[in-house]
Amino acid sequence: MALPPRCLACQEPLAPPGGLCPDCWPMVRFLSEPLCERCGIPLEAPGQDICGHCVAEPPAYDRARAVFAYEDGSRELVLRLKHADALAGVPVLARWMARPGADMLRQADWLVPVPLHWRRLFQRRYNQSAELARALARIAGVPALPDGLVRVRKTPSQGGLSRRRRRANVLGAFAVADRHRHRIDGRRVIVVDDVMTTGATAEACATALLAAGASGVDVLCLARVEAGTPLP
Repeated sequence: MALPPRCLACQEPLAPPGGLCPDCWPMVRFLSEPLCERCGIPLEAPGQDICGHCVAEPPAYDRARAVFAYEDGSRELVLRLKHADALAGVPVLARWMARPGADMLRQADWLVPVPLHWRRLFQRRYNQSAELARALARIAGVPALPDGLVRVRKTPSQGGLSRRRRRANVLGAFAVADRHRHRIDGRRVIVVDDVMTTGATAEACATALLAAGASGVDVLCLARVEAGTPLP
């Protein structure tokens, strides 16, 4: 007998297809226009196309989009996906991601998740970003390449690091797997991740993909940290 779906945040039983319960839904702030055309951060007012940070330091990727803001109302949802084996909700989360990512998904050739180092993957048993990429592939019809990127060195956890130290921590940490370089060359790629904090990981992944010949890179995440929010 199949168990009913549960709220992705509080685990209360729900009617199919699942998602969030009526109490948790208003606690999650879904991102909407106006957004920076590059990094996807919410803008204060219409009429502004690109945020000041992207004007001053244009990212290596072309566009980044996320479903909701990473803050108190959504934190438990993300942490359950990352650390609590809460994979039953991945199809719902991927459907949410497909909406803000619709334009980039129509143009993409590959979905490539942010990789875990093999030691961390062994401990956790799964890569949540790869699970999201696989589910997105089924929804959008864009093939996923779960091992397209590899970590060439183990990096300390980004948790608790400043923005500057996060960037230094992942600098040169990723590379395209040799056996997939011919698949990336000349193709447009979406990097899939669960949370975008400072953008350091997305930047490092995009840099590695472009170095391998990707024609362009976009980033699609479940959640993102906004300016002024304490870094997780």
